[in-house]
Amino acid sequence: MARYIGPKSRIARRFGEPIFGADKVLAKRNFPPGQHGNNRRRKVSEYGAQLAEKQKAKYTYGVLERQFRNMFDRAAKASGITGEVLLQNLESRLDNVVYRLGLAPTRAAARQLVNHKHIVVNGGVVNIASYAVKAGDIVGVREKAKSLEVIEAAWLVSTTANILG
Repeated sequence: MARYIGPKSRIARRFGEPIFGADKVLAKRNFPPGQHGNNRRRKVSEYGAQLAEKQKAKYTYGVLERQFRNMFDRAAKASGITGEVLLQNLESRLDNVVYRLGLAPTRAAARQLVNHKHIVVNGGVVNIASYAVKAGDIVGVREKAKSLEVIEAAWLVSTTANILG
């Protein structure tokens, strides 16, 4: 299971956006990391802008370079607009679906829930974060895992939101 385990605040500061979720460091230090963070050259080439967007997508979805490249190649072969197909593939990953359902506060927490076998798809336990969820699949939580604090908190937040709005 490969994933990025380096400094997350540094990556968020590099892009000036909360890539991994809310980050207090961005409020304190709103400039890029490094010795010359405040004095960096401002003009970015078209290639640099595209590379930065690709890196943001990689870090946001928790995918490393090789896997991202393979997903891009599959998206390029598929019919439709390559960028949209790529984002659809990234959004249909099981860890992202668990995050979007509100069962976990972050994508990293969702990945951990999947990896620890707390998630079921169509009645069967799946512990592969990159599992591609298809339209019509039923994603849920195992009975044994329903007492976990993270899942109980997510359930409480969703029921409160339903009552309020």
